[in-house]
Amino acid sequence: MRDALLEALDSTVRTMVSGKDVAVAFSGGLDSGVVAVLCKRYARSVRLYTVGVDGSYDVRESEELASALEMDWVHIAIDEGSLIDGLRDTISITGTIDPIVLSFEVPLMYILPRMEEEVILTGQGADEVFLGYSKYVGLSEDGLMAQLSDDYDKLFNVTRVHETRMADSYGKTVLCPFLEESVRAAVSEIPLDDLMPHGDDRKVPLRDVAVALGHPEIASKPKKAAQYGSGAMNMMKRIAKTRGQTVGALIIGLKDGVERE
Repeated sequence: MRDALLEALDSTVRTMVSGKDVAVAFSGGLDSGVVAVLCKRYARSVRLYTVGVDGSYDVRESEELASALEMDWVHIAIDEGSLIDGLRDTISITGTIDPIVLSFEVPLMYILPRMEEEVILTGQGADEVFLGYSKYVGLSEDGLMAQLSDDYDKLFNVTRVHETRMADSYGKTVLCPFLEESVRAAVSEIPLDDLMPHGDDRKVPLRDVAVALGHPEIASKPKKAAQYGSGAMNMMKRIAKTRGQTVGALIIGLKDGVERE
């Protein structure tokens, strides 16, 4: 089953990137690490983009892994001024005011207007497909299916809509290998017991793929949410606190400012 999953991922990425210059939204973790390795096989050129506060977890991990993979790496630094400007632009483009969605999408928000390539691949969807979220731990099968239904609904009807609007505004294309039908079909053949998360032992089939690709160092990467790994959420909280606001109130204030313009 691992071989079938690897074949599905390999074929999907090959179709997406063969002969192209592509970007990868790169956190230095498991999901984007697997995507980067597969892109390196088939793309004409690959550039890894990492967004984060200087010294943040994602920046440290990404620089180290990009060096080990011998791939071109770009760090885009977050600061308070550019973060507020970017959030204001994003709200204007997408209409999104959910602080969690906005904070999770900060890396893409920074990369899209700055990348030279026309196409960017992300690890979006891996946590739903491979049951990677901590909230799935300990759920009954019925509870898991109900939670997954809600999560997929938000993923396709909120998150991916947001990303597509952002990409379209900059003339770019965002591709998500883990959400492709062939990959999800391969995962559906894996017994649920082999997918179910147990404590910190999550996304085992994808970790097996990383090992099969010859990169056990990617397989061992721990999970870190994008908004925290990049330092974006902590910066949003800090900005809001200096203004005497919650993050939600900060976002509403930016939305109101956009509407007055």
